[in-house]
Amino acid sequence: MGKVFKYGENVDTDVIIPARHLLTTDPDALAKHCMEDIDAEFADKVREGDIIVAGKNFGCGSSREHAPIAIKASGVSCVIAPTFARIFYRNSLNTGMPILESEEAVQKINAGDEVEVNLKTGEIKNITKGETYQAEPFPEFIQGLIDNNGLVNYTNQKLKEDE
Repeated sequence: MGKVFKYGENVDTDVIIPARHLLTTDPDALAKHCMEDIDAEFADKVREGDIIVAGKNFGCGSSREHAPIAIKASGVSCVIAPTFARIFYRNSLNTGMPILESEEAVQKINAGDEVEVNLKTGEIKNITKGETYQAEPFPEFIQGLIDNNGLVNYTNQKLKEDE
């Protein structure tokens, strides 16, 4: 559960993590600059568990994995949008950053609302408004990527299980 930061459509990877900060892959360093070109106060205001809600085509632009890493490292527990850019979608899953697609949630949730997300069922509860919205839950395999904090950890876990 967390507070919502809300943004518009076509939020690209260049505003999620500006190119001038790509000299590092350190998640904590990236988190300090997350969203700064669209919301200069984001890094100071975001708290563990907070949620980003945005318009369609979130994560468009370049294919950098830094974008979902910066979001996740900032403490954001989930990004909700009606659609995601394909490469951002894949990079999010590969890095274990939970994302959900829900047009209704995006339309009805406001900045500052308290929202609770159940990734296993896809249920999105707007505590502030007393409303519930539905997103498509991930299949078991994809949920495994999120539960294991990304593809590398998921693969390592599967290899250990097979020994």
